[in-house]
Amino acid sequence: MPDSFSHGIAVAKVTAKDLDFDKIKQAHRDDYHLFFLLEEGTALFEIDFQKYRLEQHCIMYIQPFQVHRGLSVDNVEFYMLIINNESLNSEYLQLLKDIAPAQPLPLTKEVFSIISETTSLCLKFYNRKHEKLHPLLLRDSCNSLVALIISQYLVKSKSIDTISRFELITKKFRSILDSDFMHTKSPTDFAKKLNISNVYLNECVKKVTEKSVSYHIQQRVILEAKRLLYHSNKSVKEIAFELGYYDYPYFSRLFKKVTGMTALSFRCRSKNID
Repeated sequence: MPDSFSHGIAVAKVTAKDLDFDKIKQAHRDDYHLFFLLEEGTALFEIDFQKYRLEQHCIMYIQPFQVHRGLSVDNVEFYMLIINNESLNSEYLQLLKDIAPAQPLPLTKEVFSIISETTSLCLKFYNRKHEKLHPLLLRDSCNSLVALIISQYLVKSKSIDTISRFELITKKFRSILDSDFMHTKSPTDFAKKLNISNVYLNECVKKVTEKSVSYHIQQRVILEAKRLLYHSNKSVKEIAFELGYYDYPYFSRLFKKVTGMTALSFRCRSKNID
């Protein structure tokens, strides 16, 4: 990571010799957005307890607060962009929420070349700190880069014109779930937020995902519990309270039901994996 985080943005080009792998392999989470543009080599990363292999000419996006770590790198050379919420165009920030969680995305040589050239320009602006309009140049160029990256993810998804009502409602539900899951646990309450009936919300979500609303609520809560178990030293009881469960035994049963193991077993097992 660059030494300075100027104006909520940092840009760097990194090669294998620059990396401190002992630090990379330590799981951590950040409160900003990370973009990696892999030019050369291969890498294996773990993001929210899922492993992803990165090949040459691909993008990896890590959203704020995802737990992540590097498992292996081989002759890598990549660009990295770090940017916080305050530095992002509000429309791009919403689109990033829509595409998250995003898997690594392979690019064609033509598209990769365009994004690589844009990233190189961002790096030049990042280093020209003497420019009087440096903060604006940096912010605007990096937002253009983010827009290019988002556009590639959107190419892989349906356009708004082809999304069915079921898909649209499911998308809205997932967005609300991601922001409200600590305080809202009932499918009925999510349906009220969307001004539809609980039955209809469940019908939409099941039609699109083949899973119930309750399933998605539980999965989102348990994902956050896993993040806290891995990344913090809080007790299971403290984590349960933080996630809105004041009935600690119920939370413990829920965690075991969803994951097949107790919360303490998960913490011990995950932290012992190299």
